Amino acid sequence: MDHLSQAKRVIQIEIDEINNLLNRIDENFSLAIEILKSTISSGHKIVVIGVGKSHNIGHKIGATLNSTGAPCVVLNTQNALHGDIGVIADGDTILALSYSGETQEILSILPSLKRFEVSLISITGKPQSSLGKNSDIVLNSSVKREACPMNLAPTSSTTAMLVLGDALAMTLLEARGFVKEDFAKLHPGGSLGRTLLTRVSDIMRTGESFCTVSPDTTLRDALEKMTKYRSGAVVVIEKNDQLIGILTQGDFVRSIQKNPNILESHVSEYMTKDPVTIEDDRLAAEVVKIIGSHRIDDLVVTNKEGQAIGLVDSQDLSRLKLI
Repeated sequence: MDHLSQAKRVIQIEIDEINNLLNRIDENFSLAIEILKSTISSGHKIVVIGVGKSHNIGHKIGATLNSTGAPCVVLNTQNALHGDIGVIADGDTILALSYSGETQEILSILPSLKRFEVSLISITGKPQSSLGKNSDIVLNSSVKREACPMNLAPTSSTTAMLVLGDALAMTLLEARGFVKEDFAKLHPGGSLGRTLLTRVSDIMRTGESFCTVSPDTTLRDALEKMTKYRSGAVVVIEKNDQLIGILTQGDFVRSIQKNPNILESHVSEYMTKDPVTIEDDRLAAEVVKIIGSHRIDDLVVTNKEGQAIGLVDSQDLSRLKLI
């Protein structure tokens, strides 16, 4: 058996069925989005139901909806008739998944669902099935054949169901004006969350870790202080912490190569005046952009009064997994 050819056959069948879905999708999809949008904006939730493989697909769709700010629960239909149906409330929308539309567990719960003031959207391969006829909106997920060589195991049909679920979640996301900052709030443990939720004040070196000197400090003393603080730069400040410049290790190395006898010179002679800065209440994502665009390793942090209050070292960005 040519395993590679078999794999390509399966993938091609599923691609063909997704293309059929693409060509078949109609206004019912738009109506479903409007219902879901109204449900979420009114403070209600989406309840996903399904059995077997459809139930597994439902879990993924539910997870995607939740992660994009659309509150959703996945209800086990077998447990629903024994009390779990209490999770449903008037104003919710039910998203029912069943390829045949005749799954007994789904049909058994329909009479109970009708007692609630809910909308019922079904994803089914049989729009004229019992489920389809009892739905407010039907999304047709029919396929001509499964990718299973015996045309039995749910493969193409579950892929079509999943793709429709993703299309619902992503279109709903845009319809609700959901942006990456909203996504970050729901994913605080991920790199996007760290970048978009972390402020400069959270990552800057400050206090005893903030290496500063006065303009009349010698280069020798400044270098010793850099070494003590394990810092790639010293920030040069006047009284009241007013920023006047920065001296980096790179500045020092370039200067001493030109003139080895500068160790007793003042920092003010070799510092970079008016360095690039960022205010402490800005997002860490801006630090990444500024350091990259200016090709610098150290960024001075100031407050609104222009006082130097901290330093961001590019090495800290890697340690904090912000880049």
